[in-house]
Amino acid sequence: MASDDERADLAALRELEEVLRLLEAELASWRRRALSAEAGVADSAGSGGGSGGGRAEEAPARVRELEAAYRGLEQRLSLVRSRVGELVDRLKFLEQQSGNEGADR
Repeated sequence: MASDDERADLAALRELEEVLRLLEAELASWRRRALSAEAGVADSAGSGGGSGGGRAEEAPARVRELEAAYRGLEQRLSLVRSRVGELVDRLKFLEQQSGNEGADR
């Protein structure tokens, strides 16, 4: 039975690692997008008001779009945190079970 518990531990750990890898990739993507957006804002601010008028009109819509994307990311992050918590609880349970089996012998 211990090998089943060990396999369950490993499967849960692999699942947790995959969730964390996906989260890391998602955060890296958002960081790149944020840096790109900041660079765009800096470029438009540095160019004065001459040809940047069109960008100023688009800014409120872009802000709303980014805020909506941010809310979506927060929701996804909340789900990932919840899932990671479930996996940690599962690992703790499996560790307790394997420890109890060792004490019974």
